[in-house]
Amino acid sequence: MSVLLFGPLADIAGPGPHAFSLPSATVQQLLDAVFAKWPALRQWDASLLIAINLTYARRSDLIPPDSEVALMPPVQGG
Repeated sequence: MSVLLFGPLADIAGPGPHAFSLPSATVQQLLDAVFAKWPALRQWDASLLIAINLTYARRSDLIPPDSEVALMPPVQGG
């Protein structure tokens, strides 16, 4: 799967795509791997927006093979 990061998350780890090899992983398992690779991203854990193949996802969702996962900080409007 590939992981894209946006906003301040990309400032920490780079925008990607970043490749992760996690067969049959949930979103939470992917997040655990992301936080292990870039511990500074953990500060965003409670407020992350997550999408799998352009559809918002929950942490319990399974990630299909060859998916693109986007991790985004909260969006503020004005």
